[in-house]
Amino acid sequence: MQAGLLDLPWWAYVLVTLGLTHVTIASVTIFLHRHQAHRALALQPVVAHFFRFWLWLTTGMVTREWVAIHRKHHATTEMADDPHSPQVHGIWKVLLEGAELYRLESRNAATLAQYGRGTPDDWIERRLYTPHSALGVGIMLIIDLVLFGPIGLTIWAVQMLWIPIFAAGVINGIGHYWGYRNFAPYDASRNIVPWGVLIGGEELHNNHHAYASSARFSNRWWEFDVGWMYIRALGIVHLAKVRKVAPRIRYTALKTHCDADTLQAVITHRYDVLARFARTLQRTATQEIRRLRDGAVPGLKDSSALKAVRHWLQRDAQALPEKERAVLEQALHSSPVLSTIDSMRQDLTALWGRSAASKDQLVRQLEDWCRRAEQSGIDALQEFSRTLRRYDSPSRGMQ
Repeated sequence: MQAGLLDLPWWAYVLVTLGLTHVTIASVTIFLHRHQAHRALALQPVVAHFFRFWLWLTTGMVTREWVAIHRKHHATTEMADDPHSPQVHGIWKVLLEGAELYRLESRNAATLAQYGRGTPDDWIERRLYTPHSALGVGIMLIIDLVLFGPIGLTIWAVQMLWIPIFAAGVINGIGHYWGYRNFAPYDASRNIVPWGVLIGGEELHNNHHAYASSARFSNRWWEFDVGWMYIRALGIVHLAKVRKVAPRIRYTALKTHCDADTLQAVITHRYDVLARFARTLQRTATQEIRRLRDGAVPGLKDSSALKAVRHWLQRDAQALPEKERAVLEQALHSSPVLSTIDSMRQDLTALWGRSAASKDQLVRQLEDWCRRAEQSGIDALQEFSRTLRRYDSPSRGMQ
């Protein structure tokens, strides 16, 4: 007996469910995230409205609420006000109750007022999508039941759970807890896997935090962002226009001094610079910690010391948990090598925070930083200085 208008084999129902949920994921990453929250691309109005309508049917999310909460996340990442940081709320809280954290923050009028500007405010948004957000998911239930019969209830349930589990839970939770890092922004963001297919490219979360306004989340040649593939396809048929994309990192092999191009590249790619600093100094810092432990320095005998150093090289010391920060301070006090690495890292990050300095002054300060690194007597710092001088602007050199 035919269950609904469509009578399909079991595997076809699975494919249909995956297809429907994938459209929802694409709508979130292309429309809500890259188009609305970060203005990284422009969408043709009909395409933008399709995404908005589809999200109303399949999630009931209000554009202004989602955008405001996401922008606040970027503004307060890993701080007390971050709406959904596992560093603040705990990984299991975000994984299992991420949707509830979203709902709680969506009721914060101050968040919507401060971070929700520029989102749709037309007649249909004011009269239908926002005040009747639950109506859409009810209509979707009826459609699924009519098309697929009783199995449509299961399809609808999967549609309703897909975003709370994968977006609110996995991206907001695992994306700030587990994975690999190409860059070292001042947060715990990580790339979950290098192939962004299941969650539309959102798996490349560390890349996104390093270049938040980029329409492309993939950065290394071996990474794949299916959301970017869709954006390029829309662009070919003139339904989307990319506004911003992360610039490629370029080097000049024979540069031996810092110039204005070096400065511009270092500022533009500061999170790549910090990540390379961490990778280059990791071995030296680890060896120094082990030397201190062999010397029976108090407070450095367990594995927390190595963990603290790894986290410190990737993030600012002030962002570390209190216990790790105390261990790190003990290590810095006991080791001139670690103290030198710490002061050089602070001086490097200060370069892109000196807004009052002229470009010529900053170039001289960058050159002075490299000179001090080379005179430090620390081989890894000398190696990193040579790498730093090779950074070049996109207009020159080859990657």
